[in-house]
Amino acid sequence: MRIISGTSKGRNLATPKSQSLRPTSDRVKESIFNILREEIEGRMVLDLFAGTGNLGIEALSRGAKKVIFVEKGRHALGLIQRNLTRFGLEEKSEILPIDAHQAIGILKLRGKFFDLIFMDPPYEKGLIEKTLTKLNSHQIYHRDSLLVIEHHRRELLPPIINRWNLIRQRQMGDTVISFLTPREDHGSSGAEIES
Repeated sequence: MRIISGTSKGRNLATPKSQSLRPTSDRVKESIFNILREEIEGRMVLDLFAGTGNLGIEALSRGAKKVIFVEKGRHALGLIQRNLTRFGLEEKSEILPIDAHQAIGILKLRGKFFDLIFMDPPYEKGLIEKTLTKLNSHQIYHRDSLLVIEHHRRELLPPIINRWNLIRQRQMGDTVISFLTPREDHGSSGAEIES
């Protein structure tokens, strides 16, 4: 795994030795950031289920104002810290070593709002619906925020998605990246899947 663009372009990330972590591949990450383009610089970013911190660190390299990494796995936390230290990004970041759902509540109490939220939970564990429900009840986003969800192609977005406008989806192998924005009318919407 490497940083694709920005101040740390081309540098390698510390990677997991364990098969229990599933970091976002460079191909998928590059696709995500090609779509985001101008949505990074100066933005407040939340990286839920951060794993190795791959997405959040890429955002920092591309000029994000600050990234809060949320991860409860001890091995993954060590990788995030090691990568942040390696690239000198500690001052622009914070690590919350707790469950994503607890973190959302804490961030709401702290009055935090995010421009960009990455959500990459373990595949097919029902965590997308649970996390969206928590986000909907603890709105730590604003009207112009963007939510990026990485999920397995067999894992359909849940009905609770109706609070969000699905603006784009891209499929790469078994992985689907869904891009959503908040909506006020809570109506349904659809987006074609790009291959």
